[in-house]
Amino acid sequence: MSKPLVTIKALQKRMAQGVPHSTCSESAVRRMWWAALDILQSEILLPMNLTQGLWLSSPLPALYEPKLLNKFQGWVWAPKDLLNLTNPSIGMLPPSQSVSMDFHNDSLAYERLTLLEEDGNDPLLIVITPEIQIALALEGETHERKLLMRSDPETLSDLLTLLDNRLNTENVEQANSLRHALGKMGQLKTNDDLSKVFWPLLSQRLADIAPSLNIQTLPDNIINDHKSSAKNSEISLLEALTHEIRTPLATIRTLIKSLLRKQDLPKVVESRLKQIDIECTEQIDRFGLIFNAVELERSKPEKTNLALTDLGKMLTMLSPVWRNQLERKGLKLILDITQDLPKVLSDSEGLELMLTGLIDRNSRGLQTGGELTLKLRPAGQRLKLQILTQFSSINNSGVSENVSNEEIGPVLSWNPSTGNLQLSQAATQRLLKSLGGRLTNRRDSGMTIFFPVSELKELDLLD
Repeated sequence: MSKPLVTIKALQKRMAQGVPHSTCSESAVRRMWWAALDILQSEILLPMNLTQGLWLSSPLPALYEPKLLNKFQGWVWAPKDLLNLTNPSIGMLPPSQSVSMDFHNDSLAYERLTLLEEDGNDPLLIVITPEIQIALALEGETHERKLLMRSDPETLSDLLTLLDNRLNTENVEQANSLRHALGKMGQLKTNDDLSKVFWPLLSQRLADIAPSLNIQTLPDNIINDHKSSAKNSEISLLEALTHEIRTPLATIRTLIKSLLRKQDLPKVVESRLKQIDIECTEQIDRFGLIFNAVELERSKPEKTNLALTDLGKMLTMLSPVWRNQLERKGLKLILDITQDLPKVLSDSEGLELMLTGLIDRNSRGLQTGGELTLKLRPAGQRLKLQILTQFSSINNSGVSENVSNEEIGPVLSWNPSTGNLQLSQAATQRLLKSLGGRLTNRRDSGMTIFFPVSELKELDLLD
């Protein structure tokens, strides 16, 4: 007699054992879920520099950090309509050797399994690595919803047993693959104290999502503290918004790439999906840059970790992506780079995102047929990067439209006439300074950034 199929709901019920009753609403618990995913990946897993691991999720991929996806083996239970997607992926953007273009990586490093009706649609994520094991899920009836986080060895062992039973019934090959992946990790370290780190981080993140609504009369002698608190609230709200925007966009991109693996898509559907994918990618990068500026405003570090960076090579490698981006707007990119330039000290990953943002920013005022030129030249002990524009949209007063931008808070500015939202001048300068650069604006035709030439060699950095 065959054993009954283990459902995803059964795993969530096991996780809920011993967890206190909750009266959380659906909207509140969903905010907790997104915050928990962000904390787990950005504040727990990524800083550990893990080299291997596995993850299982339902009903959609819950892991979205490219650096983790590239190293971990995954399984996703998804609705049947999204399956049958095992064909090679269709490339969306030109390949790049750059280490920080991970969002453009089209490979999906996980196996796809069928989500059944009896599994339900509540999300589940289980991550197993040699150093850390954790399970996240939502569970409960309407108005009794709760976020579950389990890291105790007993629960994780039970979950893996249930998963093994599920895969044995559903797909023996994947059951063997899961056992093999677990076996390669060797002895797993227990992490009973993970909850002591996770829940305070989650509480802090949720507390930062919205400014305080407490109303009180402030004495005159602490009015500056009140202004500082209001500024911090704006920063916290903006930080939460950028995350809430980027995360669903990353999920949409994953689903689009899955659909594009199907062979029978009509050409018009394939073309529209590619367009959506590109738009999502650009917005993820754009809000990623805003997020970096918000983090810098909050922590105000002197400098990020800077390393030797070949700026000329970086511009050359990224230019195909920028050229395609501008061509969709009817614009032309011109690259003018002096050969054999010395290296500068910068953060290559952060600088790539920053430069992409500056390309977008400077191209917004251009009419169809306009040109954007990147010119890199030596300038004494510095390299001078100029982003120059031609055929800029000029208003009746003869002043470039970006002059009319109004600052809204410590990080953003916007143009009321166009609705364009972008980093403020001060935030852009701070972000570039943290990356080793110094910005000087050209009000007429773009901007100039100076990078000091590094006197260090690779061997000096290794000492």
